[in-house]
Amino acid sequence: MRNIRLKVSYDGTNYHGFQRQDATHGPTIQGTLEEVWARLVDEEISLAMAGRTDKGVHALGQVVNFTTSARIPEEKIPKAINSLLPRDIRILKADCVPDTFNARWSAKWKRYDYQVDNNPIPNVFNRLYAYHEPIPMNVTKMQKAASFLEGFHNFKTFAAAGGTSKTFERTIYRCQVKEDQRLVRVSCVGDGFLYHMVRIIVGTLMDVGKGRIHPDEIPEIIASQKRERARVIARAQGLTLVHVNYTDDSPFDVFQDLVE
Repeated sequence: MRNIRLKVSYDGTNYHGFQRQDATHGPTIQGTLEEVWARLVDEEISLAMAGRTDKGVHALGQVVNFTTSARIPEEKIPKAINSLLPRDIRILKADCVPDTFNARWSAKWKRYDYQVDNNPIPNVFNRLYAYHEPIPMNVTKMQKAASFLEGFHNFKTFAAAGGTSKTFERTIYRCQVKEDQRLVRVSCVGDGFLYHMVRIIVGTLMDVGKGRIHPDEIPEIIASQKRERARVIARAQGLTLVHVNYTDDSPFDVFQDLVE
């Protein structure tokens, strides 16, 4: 038996999230990958995933792993699977990893990006990958608010109901807001994220940008540990899982755009 790791990219628009669900809900990324593997080598597998992305969320660098007795060389796996996958899912890389490796529990840190189209009229080419917000946002205030989210905190305020995490303490290494021609990007890099945490952070920062929350209120909102203090959950289509890291490399060494 080999433990195979896959790096996966997908457009989540047409899927009911990553995690396998009852067929009545519609197709999922996990279900699609497992079905294709069964067609390819006549073997049932169960994927472990780095992040359980929701319906409509995308990924540039999702990571999964599974054990297999199939003999197909790992260097040939991407081409073989991609030949059977729909065009909105691609396997970017496959390698053999130690038996102790788990895509979720072995991860050191992850990066998520969220895009907001802040133009009065939305760009049609961003409609699947950015949330349209026509109300002008003050990016400078959003940047100041984002800086308060960095560090080790109890993020219970930013955790939606329905999550399975038993603790709410997480470290955010970088929470960055950048803007280019009214396309606002929020990048969150951390050692782990709670259910809907990034989307709640983005919703809160958008409220800051629209003047509904003052940036200096963020520390108190975090300390309150009250979900009602950060009520807005940003829409799914603006969110992308960019990268999952399994080495001791710093996020700032991997991504130069995170360094001011």
